[in-house]
Amino acid sequence: MDAYLDPQFEAIGDPTRRAILARLLAGPLPVVEIAGSFDISRPAISQHLKILKDAKLVTDRPDGNRRLYQLNPAGFASLREYFDQFWTDALEAFKKKVETKKEDDSWRAW
Repeated sequence: MDAYLDPQFEAIGDPTRRAILARLLAGPLPVVEIAGSFDISRPAISQHLKILKDAKLVTDRPDGNRRLYQLNPAGFASLREYFDQFWTDALEAFKKKVETKKEDDSWRAW
């Protein structure tokens, strides 16, 4: 496994960070708006955002005197690539099982 993914897995392992990511699906937001969706302090949200940023799952950019946070598609692409290998293997195994089942049941067509 790519060592680059370890911080990403650790980051998404926390339910608050997953909720922050879900909140950012709607588009870029400043910390104060993100924090308004949670029962934790703005500094705590900032700490979660730092972890997500270090894991390359979010990026930030200046917008006047605040920073806007948004999802980082490149970070999610590496996660998707990792999980796709399991999905591909699972689908292939399912296909083989179905084909084997069809062959086993072919005698019933007689």
